[in-house]
Amino acid sequence: MPRAWKYGDNVDTDVIIPARYLVTGDPARLGLHCLENLDPEFLQGRQPGDLIVGGRNFGCGSSREHAPLAIKGAGVSAVIAESFARIFFRNAINIGLRVYESPAAAQGIRMGDEVEIDEGSAVIVNATRGERYEIVPLPPFVQEIVSAGGLMAKLRQELQRGGAAS
Repeated sequence: MPRAWKYGDNVDTDVIIPARYLVTGDPARLGLHCLENLDPEFLQGRQPGDLIVGGRNFGCGSSREHAPLAIKGAGVSAVIAESFARIFFRNAINIGLRVYESPAAAQGIRMGDEVEIDEGSAVIVNATRGERYEIVPLPPFVQEIVSAGGLMAKLRQELQRGGAAS
């Protein structure tokens, strides 16, 4: 079961991926440095599918797409936060990184908790604490973009089918 890596408010894009690594757009290479200045243990202890949990205004700062790319490249399956910076939220969707707003989850989940997301029920289940938290569900068309792997992947799918993106 995915584990939570918990951080506070205002985790900015420069902390997510330091500017010195912006010489590449390769998610795997960026992922090697994700959160290294905020939490060096993250890089050593993360497992594929783990989650990041933040507080208010997660992803504030620069509008670079590298921040969600680094998170995705680090193998993180989703980010849960009380709220997101608008541009980070959109960039995450565009590259296929799942992002969920849930003030209750952001408050209730602790570092290392085992957490699952049930998109169908719009609920986050904290198996460690025996708690459930509602999430703000993404609109269906946004869910389609994320499920496809991002905006460009969704457009490729639509073009292959011979139709316009919905």
